[in-house]
Amino acid sequence: MPTVLKTAILPGDSMERLFIATQVGEIFYIGNGFVKTFLDIRPRVLKLGFSGGKYDERGLVGLAFHPQFNYNGLFYLHYSVAGTQGPGALPSSEVSRQGLPEFFKPNPCDPRTLNQKWINREVKYDHIDTVEEWILQSNGQPQKRRTLLNLRRPFFNHNGVNSLNFSPETGKLVLTTGDGGSGYDPFNSAQNDMEIAGKIIEIDVAKNTFINNPPVVTRFNELPVPIQEMLTVIAKGVRNIPGISFQRFYNQYIKYVGIVGQDLVESIFSFVHYKPIPVPQLIQASLMKSEPDQEGFINFGWRGWEGALPTSIIRSCPANPTLDEETLAYYNDTVKTSTQRIPPLISYFHKDPRPDKFGATALTGVQAYMGNGIPGLTGSVVFTDFARDEGSQPPVRGVLAYTRARADCKLNDFSVIETDYNFGSQSAYYASLGTNINQTRLYLGVYGSMNVTDFNQGTVFEIVP
Repeated sequence: MPTVLKTAILPGDSMERLFIATQVGEIFYIGNGFVKTFLDIRPRVLKLGFSGGKYDERGLVGLAFHPQFNYNGLFYLHYSVAGTQGPGALPSSEVSRQGLPEFFKPNPCDPRTLNQKWINREVKYDHIDTVEEWILQSNGQPQKRRTLLNLRRPFFNHNGVNSLNFSPETGKLVLTTGDGGSGYDPFNSAQNDMEIAGKIIEIDVAKNTFINNPPVVTRFNELPVPIQEMLTVIAKGVRNIPGISFQRFYNQYIKYVGIVGQDLVESIFSFVHYKPIPVPQLIQASLMKSEPDQEGFINFGWRGWEGALPTSIIRSCPANPTLDEETLAYYNDTVKTSTQRIPPLISYFHKDPRPDKFGATALTGVQAYMGNGIPGLTGSVVFTDFARDEGSQPPVRGVLAYTRARADCKLNDFSVIETDYNFGSQSAYYASLGTNINQTRLYLGVYGSMNVTDFNQGTVFEIVP
């Protein structure tokens, strides 16, 4: 499963190479027509897969190269750590026969389900994620340099993908974290300022803070002070997220963020100006039981909002199976965040009756395209969806589509990009999307199975005119 597609120039080299990070922990690059192994950390990565064969969202999910990688050899990894499998955060009565946490659903008629608490975090968790700094040594061998964060995750899903990217504006490493998983954000982590889950975080890697074995944490105030001082928070209200993309527009950058939806829509947000909050400031406000200054702080609205819509629970109508009933899941959360959130650039639907659209499954990649090779796409924002959900017969096909930024803040539409590649009888889930450094080329990661333990099912394509 190709989780990250990025290009970089190796130290001592002059050519941009395409790097492919796979979910199991191998990183390859393409050079002179050959596929070469850059790094193999499979022994460090948690063993993937479930007995029920369901899709696993853990593994190696983030890879980023330092802007000066060509000179300093520094790069960064985000992955689920081998040997850290726990029982999960929900009571055992809510765990399915296959050992998977049931996907939580709130019940507006039962207030207890609206105010779940994650208790006994030290023992009731699913796994531990780590963010590390590595260096490519002069002998060509990569070596781990330091651990930046160790994060305890309550459930197996919503760990983000393509979760590490460098900001061309600030030069800082940007970590995008999902809300912790299950469904409907049971602990409301995305809106809680102390929770690391459900945020976009900048890490100042220029601060050479070396702490041996940083503690495993879930909240900002559990971090050692030197690590707190490396972090600022750009945004909250994230459900799950396939990274962040920066598009240069004159002398500023438009930021694009895709948020994976719950039951109704997938969404892409865009913003230019923002005011990050340093983590020590967030912690101080929490201690004082006051609200930090959130003017200019980005809030995507989850869990009260799913893109452009109030978060809803879908139930089938007993009298008419072709119809669904949508009920507001968290009315109070929807009201509370209604004026704090930013609206999405687009929300596209899991069910869409329009003939030129498609039924969505999950947003898996968002990238700005600034090349001229495909003139119709120049300046647009290209995105991928895991699979068309149209009740159609197998084989499954992913979707490639695009939209454009607009200045009037209206909700935008999108267009499907039809490709003429013949996948034959094999499934083709669109798992990741990448670009080269100057965003003039597009790369698509495709996987042939829903089961991540079906190895050798991945293919990487370039999108060409």
